[in-house]
Amino acid sequence: MSPAPEGQDRPLRRQPQANTTPPPAQAGFVDAVLAVVGDIPAGCVATYGDVAALLGSRAARAVGQVMARYGSDVAWWRVVRAGGRPPPGYAERAREHYEAEGTPLRPSSDADGYRIDLASCRWRP
Repeated sequence: MSPAPEGQDRPLRRQPQANTTPPPAQAGFVDAVLAVVGDIPAGCVATYGDVAALLGSRAARAVGQVMARYGSDVAWWRVVRAGGRPPPGYAERAREHYEAEGTPLRPSSDADGYRIDLASCRWRP
């Protein structure tokens, strides 16, 4: 694409819409991810990779995509990154849930300010 002439704005790219229902081919995976997350007890967490492994997959990123698009109706804060960091962009909101549920936390020096203590609360069904 060539640069827009001076004084004219470049056309904006259309932003993807938030999906409310998955395509039929993905619905089974979405339902399975949400079912696993729904089984995680209060005070425990699982990593994106843990959820994928429970489904016989290595698709941790796909689990993250499912949670980002369809996870608002489940305990989304119970799925964390491999290092014990809360879901990206939701550290403050997630911390409220962790504290209410008694999830063990430890301080960290990054922007989130804490990590989940995976050694003491990682869910292993």
